[in-house]
Amino acid sequence: MFRGKNYKESAKLIDKQALYDPMEAMKLVISASKAKFDETVELHVKLGVDGRHADPPVRGAIVLPNGTGKSVRVLVFCKDERKEECLEAGADYAGGMDLVEKIQKENWFEFDTVIASPDMMGTVGRLGKVLGPKGLMPSPKAGTVTPNLKQAISEAKAGKVEYRLDKTNIIHCPIGKVSFGAEKLFENYAALIGAIIKAKPAAAKGQYIRSCVTASTMGPGVKINAQKQL
Repeated sequence: MFRGKNYKESAKLIDKQALYDPMEAMKLVISASKAKFDETVELHVKLGVDGRHADPPVRGAIVLPNGTGKSVRVLVFCKDERKEECLEAGADYAGGMDLVEKIQKENWFEFDTVIASPDMMGTVGRLGKVLGPKGLMPSPKAGTVTPNLKQAISEAKAGKVEYRLDKTNIIHCPIGKVSFGAEKLFENYAALIGAIIKAKPAAAKGQYIRSCVTASTMGPGVKINAQKQL
């Protein structure tokens, strides 16, 4: 695979065989960031759980202490009488069948998070085939199907992230921006890894966290010693 000059220079800072303490890993990710934009920092956690058959599935959502650094566009499916309430709470879009049709007919996806009141799921279900593959389908597990729409909107805007185990048994999640600095990235990391540990299925055997790697958008991966007590 072709690697650019900046990537090669950054890779020299990191020992590929080493397992770094979480705080040290965050400092290295920042040092290795050479892009001219504020890169997103992601966490990739491989679990010793089969993502296709885990019961219960390893999935949930958490509001990161320092947010994600990203401006989140929120769409809410609700009854007409609650539209104003949602827009006042900070939703970018709120509606019902009108938004369903806009998505279906115009292939419109100018939003990052979808929230729905329980009484709208019959309508929203029609969008399963288009929202599902994009990871946008509302779910009770992620707290995006709820009667408390104001709280859900507030959490989404504050930096709520959903984590879920994919078919390759890996969780991929943003934990902030390079500009956050190591301290804030570490706080977000600690909150997310703590939530993942709490979500461990009772039936899981052997080593739960197989590997944990953090990386910026354009930078090399840094392996974290996730067994290190937070």
